[in-house]
Amino acid sequence: MGILGKQENLTELVENLNFKEKVDRSLALIKEAYEKYGDGLVVANSLGKDSVVVWDLVKKVDPKIRGFIVTTRFKPRETVEFMKQEVLRYPELKVYNNDVSIADELYKTDPDKCCDLLKVEPVKKAVDEMEVTCWVTGLRCTEGRTRTDFKEIEERDKGLIKLNPILIWKEREVWQYLAVYGVKVNSLYAEGYRSLGCAPCSNITSDDNERAGRWIGTSKCGGECGIHTRPLKTTG
Repeated sequence: MGILGKQENLTELVENLNFKEKVDRSLALIKEAYEKYGDGLVVANSLGKDSVVVWDLVKKVDPKIRGFIVTTRFKPRETVEFMKQEVLRYPELKVYNNDVSIADELYKTDPDKCCDLLKVEPVKKAVDEMEVTCWVTGLRCTEGRTRTDFKEIEERDKGLIKLNPILIWKEREVWQYLAVYGVKVNSLYAEGYRSLGCAPCSNITSDDNERAGRWIGTSKCGGECGIHTRPLKTTG
């Protein structure tokens, strides 16, 4: 039985595996899933530090693995520039967005709806158009209060497997990987950001919670955009 079929204690994995063991485990998870799902395995690349680690890992498994990026009209200039650089380097990254008309400052009055329209809907489109059967994310269980009940492999949508290959990594291990392998990141991290999203909803914070700077002043503070919690398939 491979790693995908095992039920293991995530807390023990987080605390007991060293950096190299976590890297090896992540590579093994991706390799096993790619062997099973083939071209149906696609990476959701948010352009954040965790996503670029995952993107680098999948390229070690097979350079042909595809990915998609969801961008919005509110992304910071630095993120847009980084996105352009990544797409130029990796043409197998497809960009999705939603140009739907929305109310002014919807991110303030109804941030959940804003995220649903501008982030979740494009992900649904990507999953459909790219015929995704297994999507790969950079989600980590140590990142914030809303990310503690996920598993390394899940099926939250019937017929759509979700692989979280760096789920057990700590923040310092993400930066360790980026440094060791010389992986480029969004320039905003040099300014002190720890979690990046749309410009109006991302702030620099010294809070222990890595995602505490997201959606400050709203009910979503430190929470989720919905990609990891909303259904992504309309049919089974």
